[in-house]
Amino acid sequence: MTAQRGKDLLLKLDSTGAGAFLTVAGLRARGLAFNAATVDATHAESAGEWRELLANAGLKTARVTGGGIFKDEASDAKIRELFFAGAIRRWQMIIPDFGTVEGLFQITALEFSGQHDNELSFEIAL
Repeated sequence: MTAQRGKDLLLKLDSTGAGAFLTVAGLRARGLAFNAATVDATHAESAGEWRELLANAGLKTARVTGGGIFKDEASDAKIRELFFAGAIRRWQMIIPDFGTVEGLFQITALEFSGQHDNELSFEIAL
């Protein structure tokens, strides 16, 4: 993958539950992290007493984060609604020259902050 503009990394939310994806507007920063847990299969006869791992057995997770300013009333209202309902919805992260990562996520954190001489901002984690 060649160098890409950070603003081209898009976060979209299925706003209706029927596949109508809405871009989360106002984001200044976005992130996607993949994680995989290991499953330890070490036993008394493990060669040289080295740890053995069980292939393709660990839990895989993805975490999406973002932060920015409130810019679009529709996406702002929908994010607040989904957070307070504890709802699980389909989200997309569109990554240039990589593709689209899509799956069911729940908003696990929604934070608001502001300073007296600056705009109100938010942070979100899925």
